[in-house]
Amino acid sequence: MNWSTPLLRNPTPAETAVPGSARKPDWLKVKVPQGERFNWIRNRARGLHLHTVCEEARCPNIGECWQGGTATFMLMGDTCTRGCRFCSVKTARHPAALDAEEPAHIAETVRAMGLDYVVLTSVNRDDLPDQGAGHFAETIRRAQLASPDLLIEVLIPDFQGRAELIDKIVAARPAVIAHNVETVERLQDVVRDPRAGFAQSLGVLEHVRRSAPHIRTKSSLMLGVGETEGEVLETMGALRAIGCDFLTLGQYLQPDRRKLKVQAFIRPDVFKRLEQAGLEMGFGYVAAGPLVRSSYRAAEFFISRQLRAERGAPAAS
Repeated sequence: MNWSTPLLRNPTPAETAVPGSARKPDWLKVKVPQGERFNWIRNRARGLHLHTVCEEARCPNIGECWQGGTATFMLMGDTCTRGCRFCSVKTARHPAALDAEEPAHIAETVRAMGLDYVVLTSVNRDDLPDQGAGHFAETIRRAQLASPDLLIEVLIPDFQGRAELIDKIVAARPAVIAHNVETVERLQDVVRDPRAGFAQSLGVLEHVRRSAPHIRTKSSLMLGVGETEGEVLETMGALRAIGCDFLTLGQYLQPDRRKLKVQAFIRPDVFKRLEQAGLEMGFGYVAAGPLVRSSYRAAEFFISRQLRAERGAPAAS
């Protein structure tokens, strides 16, 4: 196999003209979100002025996850200080001030939902002295106090690589700390904000691994932005070399016409091959597929069961 060739052909104009249209490959079609549980989470979040990455990032799995009682909450507002070319979240140099009540609201919502595993993420807040690390850590602590049996996964920003800010998250003791490298090293400047970077992201995960080996680490790659299969395997190898435990691989979908165009729709069999390669590299779990996202219910369910088994606690049904 020629590892230097793109993962798949370029999509035709008809496939990329209208993001989310039925012209995408059949394997990317999803059901319209609905259901009592879905509506409860949406209304609860909006009533408390909470933000979910499920809505902000236009996740295709929102219906499945919310109906199943899983949600990923996005902290520190709905406006990011960075402008990554793949992301649909709003951007500004100086977003609104942090909501001091957000940690309490998140904790109460998680308790009311009866969750045993929750994912907390955030926008980047480069405008703040501590980039929001203290606020993030306080939310973790509040959620854990409200739900003592809760397992918390956090998907954190890079905090500009500042170890003392990463340490604030570590000190709050989440079960899993995730940080996404997003794409292969060659395409970092094409895909991400200039303040982000491959080496910086690897450094975040490596610092967590060295300073808190009891905390599991996780990362994610989106495919279809011009990478080769060889580059994906090299990136996976780099993540394993620093001890990253879990990995997700998914298809990039253009959120709107202003954002980066899809360069390839990756076939399910290619994702399956990469998943197997990741397991052979030693990842504890790999979720790979067209609709997989960094916060993905199947992955979270597996991780939850594994962590509870290690702690001698009963797994949630």
